[in-house]
Amino acid sequence: MKVFGFFNNSDTFEILIASYSEKHRFYHTLEHIEACFKHLDTVSTQVHKLHEVELALWFHDVIYKPFSGTNEEDSAEQARLFLENNKADPECINRIYDLIILTKDHLEPVTDDGKILLDIDLSILGVESHIYEQFEINIRKEYKRVPSFMFRKKRKEILQNFLKRPRIYHTDCFFERLEVQARENLKVAIKRL
Repeated sequence: MKVFGFFNNSDTFEILIASYSEKHRFYHTLEHIEACFKHLDTVSTQVHKLHEVELALWFHDVIYKPFSGTNEEDSAEQARLFLENNKADPECINRIYDLIILTKDHLEPVTDDGKILLDIDLSILGVESHIYEQFEINIRKEYKRVPSFMFRKKRKEILQNFLKRPRIYHTDCFFERLEVQARENLKVAIKRL
């Protein structure tokens, strides 16, 4: 794992921007982070620890290597390093670390902030169909080295797992706004694979 020198906010910001601008990224980019923050703005009054959710969103994909199984852990470690270097409270550090780890499997979060963070991260599933279609194209570009038959099989499995859930979105606000469209997008994407 590459360890960044997160010692001040200015350096950290530049490193985050550089990370999200890496050439192998097509979806996990600054546009994704910007979209996350737009969604956060719509629910900010429901967030208990807003600054922690903001930091978790900034760091949640800072490490993104398509063939790594530890992107979330590595990203959480980068956040931990930054927060420790800036003398953050250990409990705060642990909460932010845990929020980032939630994005690995998108399973049922325990906290309300965790539910909001995951819904924000999965908001792309419930966008208009033409935007979702571009999302699928961008994910395929990130995994361009994977043979088509293998990619289709794994991608179909991932998308079907979302459809099997009683709810994709954990919070009522995201469920009401995005659930129906997300299910439609997933069904169409599965048919196209």
